[in-house]
Amino acid sequence: MRIALQPAARNDRDVAQHYHDTIDTRVRFTDHADVIDAPVLAALHEVFPDGTAQFWGATPGVSGTNIGKWEKLAPGDAVFFYGQKRIYLAGHIALPFRNRALAERLWGFDANGLTWELMFALVNLREVTLPIEEIRAALGWSDNAFVQGFTVVKGDQANDLAELVNLLDTGNLLVACEAFTRRVRATTAPDGPTDGTRTASWRREHPLLKKRLVELAGDTCGLCGKHIPAAFLVGAHIKKRAHCTEEERKDFDNVGMLACVLGCDSLFERGYISVGESGEILVSDIVAESPTVAEFVRDRLEGRSSTWWNTERDKYYAWHRQHVFVALHNGTAPGPPPSSADSSIHV
Repeated sequence: MRIALQPAARNDRDVAQHYHDTIDTRVRFTDHADVIDAPVLAALHEVFPDGTAQFWGATPGVSGTNIGKWEKLAPGDAVFFYGQKRIYLAGHIALPFRNRALAERLWGFDANGLTWELMFALVNLREVTLPIEEIRAALGWSDNAFVQGFTVVKGDQANDLAELVNLLDTGNLLVACEAFTRRVRATTAPDGPTDGTRTASWRREHPLLKKRLVELAGDTCGLCGKHIPAAFLVGAHIKKRAHCTEEERKDFDNVGMLACVLGCDSLFERGYISVGESGEILVSDIVAESPTVAEFVRDRLEGRSSTWWNTERDKYYAWHRQHVFVALHNGTAPGPPPSSADSSIHV
């Protein structure tokens, strides 16, 4: 598997507009059939029967430096969006294709007269939070390194990043999950520290945590309580792993929960929801700012109690309430502040 690291700071006006146009708003194929080659159009319709998809892309670079990197990407590889010193969005490439005319129409040109013609149709996009410090550790970068251009990583580095955001290494999540589960046979915590080393630090315990959670909770999301295929459930840390002690990281039965990527995981990760002292789902006031988010929360979460809460786990939920939920509930979004160093646009 390869992962494309895509600088795209949403505090940049142009990035924000492009994000709105082709991520928040799905692109309808029939609106652009005149500039999409017939084989690509047919492939898009096969992958996306509803005729719409989320698109992103990279420029070739001033001297064509991005072309060779982009050409190595294939369906099932991943794209991670980076801005404000963190990876904030992750998803899979369903179809890579090059189309200058479509890119011009969707996004226009950058300051160098280039357009983002090295394109991707994306699936399984979900919001994540992976700070630059963990990115550096996974990639073996220096303490002052940042994601400064279109970058493709592979091998152990890609696997390390994928584990950090609970991303499986294929676009076919159901098949991948079955193969992934078969590979992992042990369910107990590893001997020694949870951070092992390949060429970088990685989360040794995470595959085992996910397997143990599946054993305990089956196919049930710990937040909405829906029965969902395991491929669409992630092993989420209730208390963020970076803040856990070694002992807490190995507390498989309590420190994590299964959360669905259909919405619950992202809402919990970003503090839009939490779990109260008696297991009730807590909803932040900020949810009301988005009608779509409010509708999802109202239909699936409002008035519910977590199926996963118990007194042993409440110490971890208490940490989430205090450090993630309360900050957003009081109008302060979690995560690092904007940084001018990360404001360059590479859509």
